[in-house]
Amino acid sequence: MRVSRTIVFFLFISILFHACSKEEIDDQKPEIDINYSNAFPVNCDTIYFGEAFNFIAKFIDNKELGAFSIEIHQNFDHHAHSTEVTVCELWPVKPAVNPYVFIKSHSIPEGSTVYEPNLEMLIPQGNANGEFDEGDYHFFISLTDKEGWSAQKGLSIKILKRQK
Repeated sequence: MRVSRTIVFFLFISILFHACSKEEIDDQKPEIDINYSNAFPVNCDTIYFGEAFNFIAKFIDNKELGAFSIEIHQNFDHHAHSTEVTVCELWPVKPAVNPYVFIKSHSIPEGSTVYEPNLEMLIPQGNANGEFDEGDYHFFISLTDKEGWSAQKGLSIKILKRQK
């Protein structure tokens, strides 16, 4: 009788231990890779008003990617949140009159651990207030995985009017 109680006790503990084992916790940030030949834009690139371009990058996560967003805003005052080592040549500081602003979020297909967006974008010439200001801008990429970890990439770019 004593032996069977001991066996039942150890079986109970074993079942309890296995039933309570937790799923592996995702504690890693996703990655934004723009260090390959097709990536665009990269730090110090130029984009032109009224011309389409493709945003190309590689997103990587150890478990599952969630979503990404792109923000473009003026950097006429030379504020800093670039994540790149390369320093770009900036135009002189100037006031913003009619700067271009863009913010948009995008989903990533469920179950993806690697995703390469090839997103066609067009920066318009202007809006109801006239032509957009050309000059220094930030192209800010934010990536979130399914667990909520995030990574950002801040690029300095120029947005110009194409000289004909």
